[in-house]
Amino acid sequence: MNDPGFYIGIMSGTSSDAIDVALISTHPKIELIASHSTPISTELRQQIHQLADPQKGSIDQLGHLDHQLGNAFANAVLELLSITHISPKLIIAIGSHGQTIRHRPSPSPHPFTIQIGDPNIIAEKTGITTVADFRRRDIAAGGQGAPLVPAFHRAVFSTEKIDRAIVNIGGMANITWLPQSELESEVIGFDTGPGNVLLDAWIYQHLQQGFDRNGAWATEGKLNKPLLDLLLSDDFFHRPPPKSTGREMFNLSWLQHRLESLNQMVAVVDVQRTLLELTAITIANSINQLSPTHKEIFVCGGGVFNPLLMGRLEYLLAPNPVFSTAKLGIDPQWIEAMAFAWLAYRRMENKPGNICNVTGAKHPQILGALYFGS
Repeated sequence: MNDPGFYIGIMSGTSSDAIDVALISTHPKIELIASHSTPISTELRQQIHQLADPQKGSIDQLGHLDHQLGNAFANAVLELLSITHISPKLIIAIGSHGQTIRHRPSPSPHPFTIQIGDPNIIAEKTGITTVADFRRRDIAAGGQGAPLVPAFHRAVFSTEKIDRAIVNIGGMANITWLPQSELESEVIGFDTGPGNVLLDAWIYQHLQQGFDRNGAWATEGKLNKPLLDLLLSDDFFHRPPPKSTGREMFNLSWLQHRLESLNQMVAVVDVQRTLLELTAITIANSINQLSPTHKEIFVCGGGVFNPLLMGRLEYLLAPNPVFSTAKLGIDPQWIEAMAFAWLAYRRMENKPGNICNVTGAKHPQILGALYFGS
C-alpha cells in the first residue's frame, strides 16, 4: 500500500476572521481528509487590520503579532490532530501561507510581500516540519508572488471536456482559467479586485457586524450607478494580468476618498449594495474577457455563501452555468487551506509551485522555506 502522504495546510486570508486548517492525502489522489476552523478574536483581527493599514502599525506590533499568530496557527493544527486522533508523526509537512500584512509586487520599483505567523513556532509546538514564505521566491523570480492557488486548481479541477473558470471570493477575489487543453502554458490566473474585504469593512463600520450574512443588508439597498462607475474607474481593474492586490490597496480609505469625490450623498445601505456589484462585475468582466465560448464557472471561498452575490454572478455570466466547487466534490470553504497543504507537498518533493503565466515569474520555482520539526 502506498504512503497516504498526509499534509496540513493553514490559511487565514485577507478577512482574517478565522484560521482554516485542512488535512489532505496526496496518494493515490489529492483528497480532503479532515478540516477545522478556529475563529480569530475581534481584538486580534483588529490588530491585524491596523498593521495592514499603510498609515498605521509599528515594528513592535509586527513582532508581537508574528509571535501571536505563530502560536495561534500551531494551536489550530494541534486542535485538528486532537479531533482526528492522528499522530503528528504521520504528517509529512505543514504548509502555512501566513497572514499577509503588506503586498506590493511589481510595478513597484522594489517589489515585496510580507506574511506573518512565525513558522519557527509552528514547527516547534507541533514537532512537524513546516513550509512557509511561499510568495517571496516567486517575486525574486520576477513574479507577483500571487495568486499561488491556480496551480492547485489546475491539479484538481482541470478537464479535457470543457473550459473552466475557478473563482475564489475571499477578502480579495481571484480567478483561474483552465482551458480544456490542460496545457499549463495556457492557464491564466489573477486577482480581479476586492471580494468581501470592502463589504465586510463597510458593514462593520456602520452595523458592527463582521460580515453581511447572506447578503441581507446589501439586498435592502439600491445600486448607485455613479458610485459604481467611479469605483470601476480605478486603474487596477483595467491593468492586464499578471496582477495581484490586497488590503493595502482596497480599504475603507480608498472607498471614502471616492465617496467624498462624488457630488451626491449615498445612503450607507446603497453603498453596501454597490460594493457587492463591484465585486460581481469585476469578476464577471474578467471571465467574459478570457473566452467568448461556452464554459463552466465554479466558485469557492466565503463569497459562495452570499446568495445575492451568487445571483449577480449567474446573471452577469449567463448563459454559462455557475456552481459551487461542492459540485466537483470539494467543499468551497477549504480549498485555499488545501492548496497550501498541496504546496507544502510540492516543496517536499522539490517540485515547482508556481505557474509562470499566472504570476509573471521568469521561470518555474520551488516555493517555500523549510522549518524542520522535532
